[in-house]
Amino acid sequence: MRIIEHFHPSISIRNQTVLISVIIAAYNIEEYIKRGIDSVRSQTYGNLEIIVVDDGSTDATGVICDRLAAQDARIRVIHKKNGGPADARNVGIAAARGSYIGFVDGDDWIDPDMYEKMLGAMREQDADLAVCRYRQVHKTHTEDGSVDRAVVFEEQEALQYYVQETKEYVIQNAAWNKLYRRQLLTGIAFPEGKWYEDIMFATMALAHAKRCVYLDTAYYNYIIDREGSIMNTQINPRTFTDQIPAYYEKTKFLKELGREDLADIHDYFFYKRLLLFYDRLQKSNASGKEQYLEQITQVIRDNREHYARAYHCPVADPRDYEKMKLFLKSPARYRRRIRWEEQVVIPLKVAAKRCLNHMKKRG
Repeated sequence: MRIIEHFHPSISIRNQTVLISVIIAAYNIEEYIKRGIDSVRSQTYGNLEIIVVDDGSTDATGVICDRLAAQDARIRVIHKKNGGPADARNVGIAAARGSYIGFVDGDDWIDPDMYEKMLGAMREQDADLAVCRYRQVHKTHTEDGSVDRAVVFEEQEALQYYVQETKEYVIQNAAWNKLYRRQLLTGIAFPEGKWYEDIMFATMALAHAKRCVYLDTAYYNYIIDREGSIMNTQINPRTFTDQIPAYYEKTKFLKELGREDLADIHDYFFYKRLLLFYDRLQKSNASGKEQYLEQITQVIRDNREHYARAYHCPVADPRDYEKMKLFLKSPARYRRRIRWEEQVVIPLKVAAKRCLNHMKKRG
C-alpha cells in the first residue's frame, strides 16, 4: 500500500482517446433522472458512451431519457421489461463498447471531473480498478469526509480493507463509486432478480484486481433518504432471500480464494449485522415484525457453531462475542442489556466526554 498526498490526476482533451461506458439504470425516477444523466453529460472527460437502461418504468422516466438522447449523440437508451437493477446493469454491460466501465444510479449525480480523475489515476498507477469516496446527501444536510490524497493497493490489499469494513477507506459494496477496466469484469455479472446485488460483484472485482487506486475525495453524490429506494427499505423478505444468502456466498468465495482469514473477518461482521437487524426490528413498527424477529433468531442460532472462530479473528471486539453468547442464552436478557446500554451507559459516556472536553478548554 502506498499513500500519495495531494494527488490530482488529469487528462487533457487531446489525450481523451479511450472510451468509457457509463451505465445508468433507471426505474420510475422521473424527478431525478435528468439531473443524473446531465451530470454524466457534463463530464470534463468527454469520450463517453452513456447507456441508460430504462428498466420498465411506468412513469415519465423513459420519455425523459429519450428526450435527452435526442440532444446528445453519446446517449443510448435501452427500454426493457422490468427485471431489477442487477438485470438492468447486466444489459448495460452487454451493450457497452468502452474499455472502461462505470455505473451511476439514476437518482444520484456525479461531480464534473469524476471520470477524468478516476481514469487519470488508473492510467498513472496502471490500475485495474479505481474507487472514490462519496458524499452522503440527506434531506437536511450533506456528509463529506474527503481527504486530499490517494491510496494505491496492491493485489488483494483493497479486498482486505473492504472485508474489514475499514472506515478510513470508503470502498464498500457499491458499484457506482468505482471505475473498472473492462477485462476485470470478465466472468463477473450481477445476480439477476436479486436485491443487494453489489455484494458479490464488488467482492469478485476487488479480488481479481492486481492493483486498485483509491481516491480519498468525494466525486459521487449518493442520496441517502429517497422514499422508495431499495437501500432505504429496512428488514424485509429480501433480507432473508437475497441479502443473507449473499453474505453466505461471500464467505464461500473468500474460502475458495484461499483467504480463510478474510472469510472469518467477513463472518464476524455478518454476525454483528444479524444482531443489528434484530435490534432495529425491536425498535420498529414494521409490518411482519414478529415473523422477522423469529427468522433472524433462527439464522443466529443456525450459525452458532461458527461463532468461536469468527469472534476470535484479529479485528473482533470481545464484547461482541459476549453479546452474542448472551443472546443465545436468552434473547430477553440480551434486549434488557441493550436497553441498559442505550439508556444509561452511552448517555453517561457522552456526558463524561463533554465534561472532559469542557475542562480541557478551560485549561
